[in-house]
Amino acid sequence: MTTPQNPKRRGGSTPDEGPQSPPRGRDAALHVDRIGVSSSPSAEREHDALAFAIRAAQTLRDNKCEDVLVLDLRRRSQVTDFFVIASGSSDRQMRSAGQHVEEAGIEMGLPLYRSNLNEGGATWVVLDFVDVIVHVFEPQTRRFYDIEMLWGDADRLDWRRPGEVAEFDDRDPDAGSRNRAGLRADDVLP
Repeated sequence: MTTPQNPKRRGGSTPDEGPQSPPRGRDAALHVDRIGVSSSPSAEREHDALAFAIRAAQTLRDNKCEDVLVLDLRRRSQVTDFFVIASGSSDRQMRSAGQHVEEAGIEMGLPLYRSNLNEGGATWVVLDFVDVIVHVFEPQTRRFYDIEMLWGDADRLDWRRPGEVAEFDDRDPDAGSRNRAGLRADDVLP
């Protein structure tokens, strides 16, 4: 018995159709203009993404999220420029914090492209603003996926308001016992 052949070839065309247009990149497919990818990125637009990443981190902290950090992925990732990572205590709190970050994005002119805010019982909320991706985890899920260690070589940006005490800095008595991802030994699963 012979298996039917698929009429589509690797080139993306069938014998009857002729050649198709070349595949489009993520930005074209999403109909977005990324700051770090444009042919001449303006300093003002790059500053907007940085300002929003910092505002998102502050908003998450204001909503009682813990261990908030901002990773600078410019020149390290083609997917996004900044990750904002935080831990929440419950599904409800994480979704509420995510909604506040979405509102901040709208205020700053960076509308939310996609998220999973409407999923009930999520242990990982993701908000994709294209240039900034916000991750809010339940602590156990954050330890399991450990994305800050995956991007451990990325620069960590200081997002705190003037006068705010840092959760992780040289004055932290626990700082010496943290690994390069900023995690304590008991934060890492065995």
